[in-house]
Amino acid sequence: MEFKPLFTGKLVRLAAPKPEDNEYFAKWSENDEYLRVADNDPAQPMTPEGWTQFETSVLNSPNSFHFRLRTLADDTLIGGVGLFQIQWMHQVASLGVAIADPAYWGKGYGTDALQLILGYAFRELNLYRVGSSTIAYNIRSIKVHEKVGFRQEGVQRGFIHREGQRFDLILYGILRSEWEARQTL
Repeated sequence: MEFKPLFTGKLVRLAAPKPEDNEYFAKWSENDEYLRVADNDPAQPMTPEGWTQFETSVLNSPNSFHFRLRTLADDTLIGGVGLFQIQWMHQVASLGVAIADPAYWGKGYGTDALQLILGYAFRELNLYRVGSSTIAYNIRSIKVHEKVGFRQEGVQRGFIHREGQRFDLILYGILRSEWEARQTL
């Protein structure tokens, strides 16, 4: 039997972390525009050591699978993607993706990364459902989620508070059957 590529897409590949990657994530943490679309947490620059501690405490869990995103063209690190809060009994997980390098925004790398991690979720981890969320002002993220087949499942109104304004948090989900139906398109 011939298997489809699991870690390689059209533009990016899912890669293991390298020690020098934390220098890049620390540099990206100084970009407040990136931080305000990537996460709900307060924007905060981190040192490479701080990023290492964050990864060790938050990302390294038996219920998480995290990858670096590297370009196929020249192996450039551009961000990360992962599945977390996996509930094995229910076969569900949450997803997070970040194209951290602004030079790669709006060029299809996020779409490719989401397609790869969904393939990993459904084909390798045998999950049934993957959920995700994005802030209502993150138009690029909304478009990418909908492009790869996520359906809007709800809105947490006024969930995010930034600079005296309230923004909705949009909740998305995709089921294995929905993802599979898109694979034949």
